[in-house]
Amino acid sequence: MLITGLKEKETLLSLTGGRKVFIINCHGCREVHFPEKEAEELQKELQASGNVTGSITTEYVCNPENMKLNLERNMDKIEAADAVFVFSCGVGVQTISEYLENKTVYAACDTYPLPGFQGVTPLEYDCDQCGECYLNLTGGICPITACSKSLVNGQCGGSKNGKCEVDSEMECGWERIYRRLAQIGRLDVLKCPTQVRNFATDKEAAE
Repeated sequence: MLITGLKEKETLLSLTGGRKVFIINCHGCREVHFPEKEAEELQKELQASGNVTGSITTEYVCNPENMKLNLERNMDKIEAADAVFVFSCGVGVQTISEYLENKTVYAACDTYPLPGFQGVTPLEYDCDQCGECYLNLTGGICPITACSKSLVNGQCGGSKNGKCEVDSEMECGWERIYRRLAQIGRLDVLKCPTQVRNFATDKEAAE
């Protein structure tokens, strides 16, 4: 299974920048670990500021049919928000980002590995449980799992016609990221220094 930990409060508050947000909570894996109390405290603070347009709490965001219905019921509140905060593992964030393709979707949690059975999801998304989620920098598309080489600083020189040089049937992950960032008007993110991956987080979580 896996462990989710809330990102630093200052980091999450800096992402809002006083903008309106819609909140999605996934409690499907909380029997392993989900920072429910910490998430509730942060969300109360955001709500007190008047910056929350609405919220959804559900089990297993990665259940596409159920999640689609929940999103459709709340679409007016989602449209009123500038961004969507997803409190879940990386699979849940990618699920929401794909469905709300014209909306900025942020991961509010980092996902850490836990030895043993990893569970199942009916979706093709994957989360490497790296402990430092990159989704907030890459438009909700994971560069570690969407790229054959797990590059975090942009595409390699081998992609051709939008396809990966390792697997010609696979779309280049970084071309997908570029298109998504352009779609939501966040190409400026690519000007930021590369977030160096801290592999120690995997070991610390496992211990």
